[in-house]
Amino acid sequence: MCGIAGLILPEDKRIDPDLLSLFSKKLEHRGPDDFGFLGWRLSDGNPLISRHAPEAASNAHIAFVHRRLTIIDESEGGWQPMSSPCGRYAITFNGEIYNYLELKAELKTEGLTFRSESDTEVLLQALAHWGIENTLPRLTGMFAFAFLDCQTKTITLGRDPFGIKPLNYTPFQGGLAFASELPALLALPGLSKTVKPQALYNYLRFGMTDLGAGTLFSTIKHLEPAHFAVLNIGSNDFSIKPQRYWAPSIERKIDISFSEAAEKLQSLFEESVALHLRADVPVGAALSGGIDSSAVVLAMRKLQGSSLNLHTFSFIAPGEVMDEESWADMAGQTANANMHKINLSGQELVQDLDQLISTQGEPFGTTSIYAQNRVFALARQHNVPVTLDGQGADEILAGYVPYLAARLATMLKKGELLRANKFLSNAIRTSGSKGSIILRAMRFMLPTMLQGPARRLIGEELVPGWMNSNWFEERGVTFQAQQKPVAGDVLHYELKESLVGRVLPSLLRYQDRNSMAHSIESRVPFLTTKLVDFVYSLPEEYLISDQGETKAVFRAALRGLVPDAILDRHDKVGFATPEERWMGEAGDWLDDVLQSERGKGLPVFERNGFQSELEAVRQGNKPLKGDVWRWVNLIRWADQFDAEFA
Repeated sequence: MCGIAGLILPEDKRIDPDLLSLFSKKLEHRGPDDFGFLGWRLSDGNPLISRHAPEAASNAHIAFVHRRLTIIDESEGGWQPMSSPCGRYAITFNGEIYNYLELKAELKTEGLTFRSESDTEVLLQALAHWGIENTLPRLTGMFAFAFLDCQTKTITLGRDPFGIKPLNYTPFQGGLAFASELPALLALPGLSKTVKPQALYNYLRFGMTDLGAGTLFSTIKHLEPAHFAVLNIGSNDFSIKPQRYWAPSIERKIDISFSEAAEKLQSLFEESVALHLRADVPVGAALSGGIDSSAVVLAMRKLQGSSLNLHTFSFIAPGEVMDEESWADMAGQTANANMHKINLSGQELVQDLDQLISTQGEPFGTTSIYAQNRVFALARQHNVPVTLDGQGADEILAGYVPYLAARLATMLKKGELLRANKFLSNAIRTSGSKGSIILRAMRFMLPTMLQGPARRLIGEELVPGWMNSNWFEERGVTFQAQQKPVAGDVLHYELKESLVGRVLPSLLRYQDRNSMAHSIESRVPFLTTKLVDFVYSLPEEYLISDQGETKAVFRAALRGLVPDAILDRHDKVGFATPEERWMGEAGDWLDDVLQSERGKGLPVFERNGFQSELEAVRQGNKPLKGDVWRWVNLIRWADQFDAEFA
């Protein structure tokens, strides 16, 4: 796990070594153990790799930067950037290839030899030997890399299937700059910090970020998950033309019984956890007490037995409705884990917010991101540099309450009215309301043109009164929800959309920045293509049963591993925080931010509507909910990064 960056300039330009040092400094938290630089120019032979930026940059117009967090092969053999023995190939790589031992064995049978025990060398050799298109589908892991081929004069950028590891890029000095995090790129001289209006609308209105290849900055994009791009630097082609190498399929269905599916899922899950346990340093787990994180923790214990010194890290909120401490205790005690917990306050959030915004680089949706950040800080305090958790399970196995509506929509579209009515009655124990499920289901069935009017009927305006619609309209923003009518199995479609579009990409961005801010490698064993392809091939009723039970097949797969009390839970909490209490505890600070010069100066707010909403919150007539948090977050972010709204 590391931080990477690079500059790819036209041949008549020269790399400024100070920029390489700047990149290295900005990414130091991602890799505090070591660093390295690579420099190359087209007319030279092999690239130069050094720990000294001026030496690497000398006469170069191509440069890579690497910051190392040592997890596998702690020796010098894992140092990066890394070149092949012949010098033709080089790589800067962030992530872990969990099946590197199996790939290494395969490459050895084809005549290759190795100098180290690192997964980086396995990836380098695989790319050189098999090529990009034959290598990427073989990988089980999380990764982002830049791969140089000096002979073909190409640089290939690649990213893992789910986007667990980041790779941002921007045009720079006629060429291209890339980095693991936005703040590194924003430090480049002359880079525009103008916001992207459509992305800003999506964030303010729906709390959505990380949609597609764009960021909140107009000039910075990211390579999308499951894509690679080849730059032909020999012909001065610095354009990014992404090519997809994997996509989850919801069309393929397999003929398998429910019990057989549960057995197969158990096997795939434990196989994945076993791979994710590979490390040369201590490995722990983030534990919420929900089904997914509990399953990970108990699988870790089952697979490694008493030899594993298992530490878990949990956020707790005593006295709050969303508190899951008792469930986390049940899982941790069953696994005989050393449990560590953290409880937080609104004052702590205020104290740490600016640093958290700096860490993320872009605004984020909820205060739960703060709790997650502090959980990773807790792991670092106890010297556990690798953690596993349940991220991604809800988007694969249909864990969120809104997926009940998608399941209902499928039944209604098929005309299964009696089945749908019975399903609704059963689903109340999870959702709490028939009406909310029906309204959500309608969103999957109404034409796009009716989505806006339908939302207005239930008080969900596409353009709330506090938003300056003129500013957004003048910039061509489309006022539209992401939801749209769906043909076929609605649940499978919604799961895929959540996985690749609306939900998971932002959660993975938050998790990457939060974990790496504390030099923690956060691993997510639910996110393998093998596991996703299998689950998405199952019938909808295996995921959400007619009894309204979410994750039905996974619950069945875990019987005997996870306590029945946890598996029988139907109070889906997610990773929630006492947001209203925290912001209430913030007191005058909250009001000061909203009434600050920066807040008043942002053109995206309609001042009268904004003041009216704010007054309603002050008087207790309106709850301190998500939109208020997004206002505060945007104002502090805009101030910290000097964002431009021209």
